[in-house]
Formats: sequence, structure tokens, C-alpha cells
Amino acid sequence: MTDATYWQKSSFSGADNNQSCIELAAVNGSIKMREGDDPDVIVTTSVAELRAFVLGVKAGKLDHLT
Repeated sequence: MTDATYWQKSSFSGADNNQSCIELAAVNGSIKMREGDDPDVIVTTSVAELRAFVLGVKAGKLDHLT
């Protein structure tokens, strides 16, 4: 699943040669995530779990980790 046609990264990541970013791909109802500079390590999650994580981050529920 390293085919670049599936992966999307934020426009805030900068130029195409900038590999320091998170990339996402929607595949068969799941969400795949990987770090641009280590594309062989892929984490799979569901849309609901990713949504809960993003909402938690926005709400500051992980601020104690920094």
C-alpha cells in the first residue's frame, strides 16, 4: 500500500520534497496513516476513531502530554 495515488497530505506540509508530514488514505472504509519519511509503517483506524481523536485534540484533552 505504498502507492502514492492513495495518499494525501496537508497543503500545509510544504513542497513535495518535504517528507516530514502525516499522510492519510481512505481504503475500504478504513483510514490508513503513515509518516512521510517512513512510508512502510502504516497505522489503520476507522473513520469514527479518527474523528474522536481529532475532536479530543481540538478540545485540549491531550494537552497534558506536552
